[in-house]
Amino acid sequence: MEIDTESLPHALRYNLMAGAIVPRPIAVVGTVNARGQHNLAPFSFFNGVSAEPMVVMFCPVNKRDGSENDSLANAKPVAEGGTGCFSISIATEANIAPVVKCAAELAHGESEFAYAGLTPRACARIAAPALAESPIHFECETIEVRRFAPIGTPSAGNCVFGRVVHVRVEDALANERMHIDPAKLAAVGRMGGAAYVSTRDRFELARG
Repeated sequence: MEIDTESLPHALRYNLMAGAIVPRPIAVVGTVNARGQHNLAPFSFFNGVSAEPMVVMFCPVNKRDGSENDSLANAKPVAEGGTGCFSISIATEANIAPVVKCAAELAHGESEFAYAGLTPRACARIAAPALAESPIHFECETIEVRRFAPIGTPSAGNCVFGRVVHVRVEDALANERMHIDPAKLAAVGRMGGAAYVSTRDRFELARG
């Protein structure tokens, strides 16, 4: 099968990427708006992109009417009307069910924390909340938003880059060299559609 991506409808492009690029880590992004209202949402188009400086990114898409996703509206730089910060908590086997509920489209300003029965935790360095039910939080100051289509384009992709200024890790998860115990973390990955995967089946390979 040879596919011309320009002729492929948006929904089918998404299905192709979401089904082929797997498993994907899941960022549980906490943000706050100018009125102090909290937002929490899962994103599987997410990853760490640099250790020097320490940078992570997540990719919210515009709503179907072209308006900004709440996480994007909140996290974008202050100069662009946002609060310039966000947290990323890790999705795990213990929290994944309520975390997935946070993907629901709620009214602007309505808290996904309350909707899903989750707990906001105050961050040390930023105004945005983190997910108390997660064992790892990255506190981020927004560096920039990269928009891949003109502002207002329905379902357009965006990438939010954030510099990590503080991290909270449960003591039992990490050793003195900051190696995370994967069994204790019990992270969950995203597959295509409504499918998810655990990270219990692991193997090691030597490089070189």
